[in-house]
Order: sequence, then structure tokens, then C-alpha cells
Amino acid sequence: MTSSSSFASNSQYCAQWKYDVFLSFRGADTRRTFTGHLYEGLKNRGIFTFQDDKRLEHGDSISEELMKAIEESQVAVIVFSKNYATSRWCLNELVKIMECKVENGQIVIPVFYDVDPSHVRYQSESFVETFAKHESRYKDDVEGMQKVQGWRTALTAAANLKGYDICDGIESECIRKLVDDVSSKLCKTSSPYLQDIVGIDTHLEKVKSLLEMETNDVRIVGIWGMGGVGKTTIARAVFDTLSPQFQGASFLADLKETNINEMHSLQNILLSALLREDKRYVNTKEEGKRLMAHRLRFMKVLVVLDDINHHDHWEYLAGDLRWFGSGSRIIATTRNKQIIGKNNVVYEVTTLPEHDAIQLFNHYAFKDEAPDEHIKKLALEVVSHAKGLPLALRLWGIWLHNQDTTMWREVVDMIKRESSPDIVKNLKISFEGLQDKEKTIFLDIACFFRGRKKDVTIEILESYDLGARIRLHGLIEKSLVFISTYDTIQMHDLIQDMGRYVVKIQKDSGKCSRIWRGEDFEDVMMDNMGTMTVEAICIIFLKKRSFSKESMKNMQRLRILCIQTWSSQSDSEDGSIEYLPNNLCWFVWERYPWKLLPENFNPRRLVNLDLRWSSLHSLWKETETFHEPAKFGQQNLIWSKNVIYNK
Repeated sequence: MTSSSSFASNSQYCAQWKYDVFLSFRGADTRRTFTGHLYEGLKNRGIFTFQDDKRLEHGDSISEELMKAIEESQVAVIVFSKNYATSRWCLNELVKIMECKVENGQIVIPVFYDVDPSHVRYQSESFVETFAKHESRYKDDVEGMQKVQGWRTALTAAANLKGYDICDGIESECIRKLVDDVSSKLCKTSSPYLQDIVGIDTHLEKVKSLLEMETNDVRIVGIWGMGGVGKTTIARAVFDTLSPQFQGASFLADLKETNINEMHSLQNILLSALLREDKRYVNTKEEGKRLMAHRLRFMKVLVVLDDINHHDHWEYLAGDLRWFGSGSRIIATTRNKQIIGKNNVVYEVTTLPEHDAIQLFNHYAFKDEAPDEHIKKLALEVVSHAKGLPLALRLWGIWLHNQDTTMWREVVDMIKRESSPDIVKNLKISFEGLQDKEKTIFLDIACFFRGRKKDVTIEILESYDLGARIRLHGLIEKSLVFISTYDTIQMHDLIQDMGRYVVKIQKDSGKCSRIWRGEDFEDVMMDNMGTMTVEAICIIFLKKRSFSKESMKNMQRLRILCIQTWSSQSDSEDGSIEYLPNNLCWFVWERYPWKLLPENFNPRRLVNLDLRWSSLHSLWKETETFHEPAKFGQQNLIWSKNVIYNK
């Protein structure tokens, strides 16, 4: 299946164009002058141009190779010169070009080099003698005379088109304008692969509107979104579509994988691409900044910095807009909005809506085949689990392609049960780029707080991290979490899977940091494994009160303990808790089953205490009063406002 079909009017021919431009000219007149320079100008702009350097411009027919080249060229540039019509070869090319204009929607641009357009239009002046010779040659040949008339008709039709008269201008300036014109006319989706990208037309339109190509300033546009959402694909599509309009263009891919200490190597790659010279320009990044500012300041360039994750990418590859000539455009894709800077325009890439998600998955899973009804239902389950993430839809579609029904069922069950390694690997890049405290907060949200109200969550996070509000904002800017319309903290399902996968890997290595399942809690209590690394426990329903004193004593890093529901079948005296870590900042235990807290519980960092519907008679044996500064220290006046204690 393909994307939506809102292409340009001639887009139906995009896939058939093999060449961007076909050059028609009389070699003896312009090969070594105007046409030669024009060919170089087109080539330097990345415009794929057909120029027959071995043509023999005599005879009545042109080769099949040339006929095909004309048919497969999106634009035909005809360089008319005084002696153009003396070549029957050129005239036959012209007739073929004008036929393709009508039949295939080919764009034709006439160029009048040292000849008046009216001379071509009416076959006057130098064309009079030339056509007299042609008519004399075919005077006794009916078909020949019809051919001559066809030449005249084609010359008149071509000369009536809007073109370029080189007589009145500077040749180099005319060539530049002509190359710009050709670039702007090229099929906007000329790369066939773009037709397979769901929704690409919408993305292209939005990014182009932000680029404001009609303005002559230097502009930066960021493309921002979570990993696997399609940022690079969009940037590549924009690059392939617009690059012919620039004097130089470079796409620096996957910058997050590059060594920041080798920045000068990236500068050399960028300079080589833009200056079209494959050489080593600089040996240090500071030298690179100076050379870029010197060599590129008069060039109109397009630069794509793909997947930047460090401020050095900006500073040393696009640090100053004055480095680049008027009309230049810089595009950067990133998972971290903060790197782009608040003064630059940002296009946010979101996950696909359901219709597009189904279309994308079906493209990879079924190609052009129609699945049976049972597999269709399984496909919808996969699409639902992907939650619109293109990376997951593509990988799972490829995985399931050509599989039988039994394999489909097994794979779908596995997708629901386990995290896909390739997807986790991609998404985990965002996690690995976080600072340590950001990682702590991210994992807490992934394991416990997704779906909670933002203000409540911030209150919990700030109980152990005074910069939690700022760090939460950073996670939003890095496309890992977002705030819903209901003011709750949310994240994509697969992002949450990635976070929990990180914790699972920690647990498997004996360094469990977070527990949110009752069975995992019971395992830790029973085996006393990894208890020294446990930072948070948040369990909705706990069947057993199997607390181990030794295990609890080892949990010196425990800062959150939240147990909301007990099994009603348990005896309130069974498994009485004897120890709670003093490091607790947030302590919630609904229906706490015992009459007292442990005597040695001295939580000086406690900010919140919620023991609603508990069996608690008093906090400690020594006192029946609720607040005891001796136990809770200087935090008393703060945390006491958050105490919920229903005796």
C-alpha cells in the first residue's frame, strides 16, 4: 500500500523519470561554451542530466537510446542557436520533445542563445536559408515534406513557450537563473521510495511551510519527536525534494553515533559535500569553524543534521547563521527539543493516527496480498499494541510477512508479552542520554506514576529530588513523557516497556531498583536478593504480608514505599513488620494492618505519610500524640501537612 495521493499534477509520472533534464543542442554551436557550462551547473546542483557527448548530428533519424532518454526526462532544455535547424538530428529531437510534452506532461524550457526568439518562431533570418535547403532535399518526397512541416510546427510551438533569451544578459547569471528554474520545476516527489511513506505529503507540506523557501534569509528548522517516530525519514524526504534548489547540499546522518571528540571529521565531510571537493580541509574543530564561515558565507546551502544529541553538533556544524549564504536552510532532527534552542522553529512529529498506522503495517506485512479475515484481526491487535509508532509497525510488519496463521498467533502473543529487542534498542538511546537524576525520575514514572496527575507526581518526585519539576520538563523536551489533556503524566506504551525493560535487566543482574508486582516483592523478601539496590516499591495489591526483617534492613536506599491494598484473608497479626528504612521520603500504606509502626523507625526525610483506613492506634509506643519533632526532625512543619492518619 502507498501513502495518500496528493502529489503535484505531474506526479503520476514521477516513478518513470530516469533523468531530471535532457539537453537538446547543436554541439558545434554551444558544446564548448554555453551548453557545457549549463551542464556543469546542473550537475553541481545534483540535477541528473542527460547530455549525449557522442552524437553525430547528421542523418534523418535519432537513435532509440536518445528517444528513450527524452521520454524518461522530466525536463527538456532546448538550446536554440543560429545553426540549430541545420541539424536534422536536432529537429527530430525537438519533435519528440514536443510530443512528450503533450503526452507525458514533460516540462520544456527553450533557451535562445545568440538568436532572436522570433527567428525561431517564424523560421526567419538564418532559418530561412536552412529550411529552403530542407524543402529542396525533400521536394519530391511527400513524407519528407510532412517531416519538414513537423519541424516548423515544433519550432513555432517551442518558441512560444516561456524561456530564456541569453542575448541581453550575463551568461553566468543566466545559467544560474536557469538552473534555479529547473530545480523549482522538478517533480517534488521524484524519488519513488517516497510514495511508500504513509502520510509523507502532509509532513512535507508542513516542514516546507516552516522553511519559508520564498524568503532569502538563513533559517533553521528542527524536527522533534520520540525515537522511531519517523523524524529521519521526513528529513530525508525534505532533503531529496529540495536539495536541487541549492548550490550545495549535505545530509549528515545519525550524528548521535559519532564521537564528539571527532567533530573536525564531520566538518570535513560537510565541507566536502558542499564544496564538491573530496579532501581533508581541517584538523581541529576550531579551525573547521573558521573555514566554514569563510568558504560557505556566499553559498546557498541545505544542511541536514540528523539525530543530534549534543550542543557541540550545533556549535561546530551550524553555530552561526552568518556562516551560510542568503537563502540557506539548516534542518536538524532530534529527540531533545532543548538542543534546538527556543529561538528556532520546531516541527513536532507525533505518532500515526489509526488509519495511517494500519496502512503502514499492511504495507510491510502483506505487500499487495489480501490476508484472510483471521489474520486481519491479528493484524489489528499488532497495530493497537504499536500505538502509532512507525518503527514498531515497520519491524513487526517485516517480521510477520509471509507467516502462516499459527506463527501469526504466536508472534502476536509474544509482542504483547515481551519487549522487542530492536525497538527497545532504538528507544533506549534516549534513556542512555539522560543524566543520572533524570534516569531516576524517568524509571519511577515508567514503573509507577504513568497516568497520575502531574501535580501529585511532582510532589512525590520532589520528596527526594528538589529539582524534580525542572527534570520532568527535561523529560518532556526529550520526547520521553508528555502531559495529557487531563493534566496527567503520560508516555507511549513502548517507551514505558523500554523503561521497565531497563529495570528488568537490573533485576536479572541482581540489582533490582524498583518493584511494582506483588510476586516480585515476595521473591525479594524470600531470597533477600538485590535488596540493597531497591529504591522504590509501589504495589497496588499484595496477597501476602511476607516481610523479612533482614530484607527490609538491607533496603537502606528505599525512598518510596506505597502499598495500597492487602488481601482481606490475611491475619492482621501474621508477619508483623519489624523494620522500615529511615530513608523513606514518601510512605503510603492503605489499611496498614498493625497497631504500631516499628519502634526504630526514624524517617527524618519523610515528606508524606498516608496511613488511611489503617489499624494503627498510635505512631509509637512512647506517645499517643501524632506529631513528634524528635522523630521527624526539621521536616515536621512541611510533611505534617501531608499526613493522613485515620485511627
